[in-house]
Amino acid sequence: MRIHFIAIGGSAMHNLAIVLKQKGYAISGSDDEIFEPSYGRLKSNGLLPDKTGWFPNRITEELDAIVLGMHARTDNPELIRAKELGLKIFSYPEYLYEQTKNKTRVVIGGSHGKTTITSMVMHVLKESGLKFDYMVGAQIDGFNNMVGLSDDTNIAVFEGDEYLTSPIDARPKFHLYKPHIAVISGIAWDHINVFPTKEFYAKQFELFVKTIQPSGNLVFCKNDKQVQQITKDTAKDVTLSPYSEHPFVIKGDKTYLKAEGELVEVKVFGKHNMENIAAAKSVCNILGVTNAQFYSAIGTFLGAAKRMQRLNSNDSVEVFVDFAHAPSKVKATVKALKEAYPTRTLMACLELHTFSSLNKTFLDEYNGALNDADFPIIFYTPQTIELKKLPPLDSNFVKQKFGNTNIKVFHNSRDLHHHILKHPWHNANLLFMSSGNFANLDLDRIANVVVEDDDFPKRYLKF
Repeated sequence: MRIHFIAIGGSAMHNLAIVLKQKGYAISGSDDEIFEPSYGRLKSNGLLPDKTGWFPNRITEELDAIVLGMHARTDNPELIRAKELGLKIFSYPEYLYEQTKNKTRVVIGGSHGKTTITSMVMHVLKESGLKFDYMVGAQIDGFNNMVGLSDDTNIAVFEGDEYLTSPIDARPKFHLYKPHIAVISGIAWDHINVFPTKEFYAKQFELFVKTIQPSGNLVFCKNDKQVQQITKDTAKDVTLSPYSEHPFVIKGDKTYLKAEGELVEVKVFGKHNMENIAAAKSVCNILGVTNAQFYSAIGTFLGAAKRMQRLNSNDSVEVFVDFAHAPSKVKATVKALKEAYPTRTLMACLELHTFSSLNKTFLDEYNGALNDADFPIIFYTPQTIELKKLPPLDSNFVKQKFGNTNIKVFHNSRDLHHHILKHPWHNANLLFMSSGNFANLDLDRIANVVVEDDDFPKRYLKF
């Protein structure tokens, strides 16, 4: 098979390209910009385009298929040429379905927690000796790639993203996978640029449920009222498996699951992660994993990259980074850290980076999201707002929308950097939340300095 990737540099696209090459496919690709880590991973796998840009002359009848990435535009010259030649054009999710259409597909959706639940299921299945295909939106310990496809598996586990499929297909990605086992972790309005109302956003999950295959399963969070409402219209032959947080107890700074008369220590914490564990357990049980196997495996799960990832720690200070950016995710993440470390103060830094989070109308959804933090901080840059073609945001307006006058607002990474280092770091935690990078702020370096040096003047001089 000869496959060409239009926009091969995307985080999902380059992973699929790599795994298909490993299967023996002839892979080519193009893009007008490629950043790390895609750049390095494509290069090491011999897939980095020799130059950036679009080259319609490379689209020939010899190609078996095109995989079209979301980063491309509808007027992309390679896409136009592919249409002229009548080539098969797949979106990323369409091609994943094509590769797994004869397998049992697990699709994990929801406004929050889907990456973590998917990662937990993958970890447990691997530890239990089961082979499976997969796609997940973060790097997971024990997996070299974010996509795995092979010919000797009967199960496929996919993270079900509700964002759009491709430039020429406005369906949400998770509508295309046709799951036998579906998960909905919760519904909280997001992606205002493509789902302008709460009702329209929630409708996508109703449609997702309708894609469950005959005699399938729906695993859902019963604490979410919107999800509960959606389950009422589920087909009669679909088995409903509601879940809530797994019973747990906190002893000191460690979290334990209450599991069949025993306590099982886990590395993740917070009520939202106890819900994630319950969802993962339900899925794994349906797939044939025993309770004993599940508890043995989940205790070694370290989490997904940038999902409450610990950057550094000592006896009295820990620094975390989390992908949280939507209101429900931010609130749950901050709350989880305060509950896990009730005697420590918490500085929580949130970057407004997405179209939704920088939209004046959508900001109402963040009311109270940072209230559990002792030192709440918001960061955004005028440049990001301009790139998204949104009107300027006043700092006081942002504080008002968050409903917290204690919030400090920063617009450049240097000022934020200095503010963090001036803080008395003892018996305290530091949390960074963003889908971006705080305008290239070196979070690892800050974490190392905060944790390893208690003396502020020394810390300050290091920078």
